[in-house]
Amino acid sequence: MYVVMHPPLVPDALVEPVAARLKLLADPVRLAVLNVLRIHQELSVQEILDLTGYRQANVSKHLGLLARGGIVRRRKEGVKAFYSICDPTVQGICLLVAKQVEDAQGAGVLG
Repeated sequence: MYVVMHPPLVPDALVEPVAARLKLLADPVRLAVLNVLRIHQELSVQEILDLTGYRQANVSKHLGLLARGGIVRRRKEGVKAFYSICDPTVQGICLLVAKQVEDAQGAGVLG
């Protein structure tokens, strides 16, 4: 009998940082913010508020987390701050997970 060995999903040395990165994406407010940033490329905080309907304190907190996590970048112009996605893997991760969730819902696997 042959045993087929597959590489791990995540190398042991990267488990903690990968989990931290995925945790950053695991929030509805952060996903909504990333959605509007993906569509519009770069937005001011006020534009993000207008497009998402969330409150400033909430959005600012989440933008700070995303920026510290290296997912978005902040650019200052006078008193305004503009944000854009700087992690090129975010789109692929979100699209893969969304597609799997959509397929599972269609198959009646998820509620």
